[in-house]
Amino acid sequence: MQGLIRGLRSCQETVKLSILKNSLGRISIEGKNMFSRFGCVTSSPSPLGTQEKGLENMTVADVLMTKGEEKVGSWLWCRINDNVDDAMKNMAEHNIGSLLVLKPGEQQHIAGIITERDYLRKIIGQGRSPKYTRVGEIMTKENKLIAVTSDTSILQAMQLMTDNHIRHVPVIDGKIVGMVSIVDVVRAVVEQQHGELKRLNEFIRGDYY
Repeated sequence: MQGLIRGLRSCQETVKLSILKNSLGRISIEGKNMFSRFGCVTSSPSPLGTQEKGLENMTVADVLMTKGEEKVGSWLWCRINDNVDDAMKNMAEHNIGSLLVLKPGEQQHIAGIITERDYLRKIIGQGRSPKYTRVGEIMTKENKLIAVTSDTSILQAMQLMTDNHIRHVPVIDGKIVGMVSIVDVVRAVVEQQHGELKRLNEFIRGDYY
């Protein structure tokens, strides 16, 4: 009898490992295509629904959907000639850690990005006045800007931020469609893994036929 129980347990462990290998173990970073204007990673879109997607098939668009309807708007950017103090107040008001910087004019021509880190290093660290410093003086310029498209894999986005030691990337599909942070990405990964483990537990308990 004890031998039978041990055999069943061994079988369950084999099933667990097999499912985990197929559902969680295929994390790979492939197909990086860099846009010539700035570092922008894109990948092929997936036809699967969010609930049915594996982690490797989740995209930046899925993350943007979780951020709600106000994922993009005028609060997401500032102008190159704005003062840093106003830019920081905008970030604090909307609880965000970065702003895209646009060139003067009506068109959304991107000049760069300004982040909390820029403020700490180039304003606080250098003893400069945020009221008398223009955003263009401390921003990361366009030629160093790294962006993604909405169909970029979430794993590619994570790898991109990790490799370049950045926490915010704009999402640009010909125009600005949003901004994702490392917090957004990690949250999406954790939620996806939680869903996979839940489905695995349901399978082990026999909730699937």
